[in-house]
Amino acid sequence: MAKPRLMFYNDGRHPLIYQYEPPIAREEYESAVDELVGTPVEALMFCLGDGRTQLYNTQIGELWGHNRDVWTHPVFHRAHRNAASLIDRGADPLKIILNRAHEKGLLLYPTLLVQVPSGDPEVDVRGSDFRFNNKQFDIGAKGGIDPSLRTNQLADFMHEEVRDERFAIIKEVVEGYDIDGFELQLNYGRAYFHPTEMDIGRAVMTEWIQKVHDVVKSSNSNRELVVRVPASMEGAHAIGLDVRRWISLGIVDVVVGNTFESAETIDQMTDFTPLVEAAKGTEVRVHAGLHSLVRSDRMAHGTIEVLRAAASNYWAQGIDGIYIAYWHGMWPYGDDYFAKLRELPHPDIMAPKTKFYFVPTAAERIEPETLEPGVVMQLPSSMEVNEPTSVQLRISDDIEKWSAASRIDEIILRVRVTNSTERDIYSVKLNGIPLPDSLRRTINTHYGKTSQYGKLRGYFFVYHLNQQTWPVQGINEVEVTLEECDPQTDPERYVYDVELEVRYLMGKRFYRSIQDSDLGPFT
Repeated sequence: MAKPRLMFYNDGRHPLIYQYEPPIAREEYESAVDELVGTPVEALMFCLGDGRTQLYNTQIGELWGHNRDVWTHPVFHRAHRNAASLIDRGADPLKIILNRAHEKGLLLYPTLLVQVPSGDPEVDVRGSDFRFNNKQFDIGAKGGIDPSLRTNQLADFMHEEVRDERFAIIKEVVEGYDIDGFELQLNYGRAYFHPTEMDIGRAVMTEWIQKVHDVVKSSNSNRELVVRVPASMEGAHAIGLDVRRWISLGIVDVVVGNTFESAETIDQMTDFTPLVEAAKGTEVRVHAGLHSLVRSDRMAHGTIEVLRAAASNYWAQGIDGIYIAYWHGMWPYGDDYFAKLRELPHPDIMAPKTKFYFVPTAAERIEPETLEPGVVMQLPSSMEVNEPTSVQLRISDDIEKWSAASRIDEIILRVRVTNSTERDIYSVKLNGIPLPDSLRRTINTHYGKTSQYGKLRGYFFVYHLNQQTWPVQGINEVEVTLEECDPQTDPERYVYDVELEVRYLMGKRFYRSIQDSDLGPFT
């Protein structure tokens, strides 16, 4: 079996069973496959359901909504009706997807959300009776955890009953369907054991992963076990997942490193090198999780330039593939979606093309409490007078190479400072080189419009860099200093955004594009 380099996650819900009016038609359900035909995607990672309850014809687990008579959520009710209607017509939803994928030349890897809170049976219409009726298996049952934390309702994998219930669903799918692999989505929860039992818990989880690996391989050694985990191995270790050990034992085939899972937001700055180094010399492949959202006040989903920059940064670190996660926010997919997919597996094609890099910002955009352990947010960064604030920005472009080929059009650095006034004085350095005011355009956003991410008052400093101040391939340091502060304003200043655009020409001394040319519009 070919080893896929480009995997695409469909959660089976948001762009599919939530969308179509019951009873869903087979052709509508097959759209989860059809929308990938003709793209470079090689493997469809298809979610089985909520994790606790499933959306296929399970005989071992529990069907989504089987325990509900009255629904508090019409869309979740629609999902139940659609799945049940297919099953009642003798059409197993998972078999529909599997058969269609193979018919169209795609590999199919079912995905199980391994860790989901047990929920409240009065309001949670997606929960399972197993979890509702066995609260003693929740991590919080052992006490000693802040009752407000989500961790309390997560399953404690120290209990054999919890591990067995999860394993039974995996075994049913592996043995009952002609799948090409199986994915464990392990980055959906933030703990697998009580904090006092993490050390022994990691060994328990490793033994369970070995058991899953063995059953995935039992009838077909070419089948692959994929695990989606926090990109930081230390972070994964902290929640009970000994990823380094799994790699060394060879009990996983693909490790997908992911950050900002809950926010579903792009992190171009993710460091995958520890995972890549751990897998070096083994048969284990490392894939980088790529989301689509930016969540800024100027951009919701990433443009092709943003996604190109992220993918290029990932490939430059020696990864084996890209895992496209949570692109369903762009559904229904149009031409721009297919354009974004086309280049992703080809770092050489993306190399001389325009890229938009940015350092992710927490606060309104990404709630810090939802972050994976091991993730450190650089922004927003508080400022004090005459105390430089440094931000690291990773880029993959070989500026010198493409400059020598006369392909660089311009390079633009943007820095936003919030709560500043026109009487503040700032200086900016890039890799220790002061950026002169002659390169800077200051843009007033002091009273910006409210977006879904709040009001961001302040200024953008936009630098059109010259060759003496160009960035370097790899890590760049942007240093911002508040030299003088308006004495009549009190709010704390922040460096809120750091962005870099590398704009390329289509060819030597050519224009950027037909739509963006110094020659004016082409008609």
